[in-house]
Amino acid sequence: MDWGKVVFVFFSLMSLTSTAGYLYEQTSIMLFIAASVNIISTILKIGVRNTLAAEMLASSLVADLHLVPAFIFEQTFNNTAHATSLAIGALVANLFSVILIVIDSVRNDDVEY
Repeated sequence: MDWGKVVFVFFSLMSLTSTAGYLYEQTSIMLFIAASVNIISTILKIGVRNTLAAEMLASSLVADLHLVPAFIFEQTFNNTAHATSLAIGALVANLFSVILIVIDSVRNDDVEY
């Protein structure tokens, strides 16, 4: 088992689920957790070397550029509506990233039985 890939996929899924968690319970703590986990996921994607690495990194950066402004809107302007709409964009970007991870896993020829 490749533990590096386990950590990589774990944080990618945590990015998706924590963003969905913010949409369920719209608190600034949940938004901070979602943004923090997503930034960690983005950092982990920088070192990935596979065929869809650029697309995964780009989608993670898109999610970062949605969640960080969402947190600023939530904290500075107390505008939950704008923060929620930005979090929905981050959720779509994270979903796209997870789909790319699944596609890359299916395409991987290094399967051991």
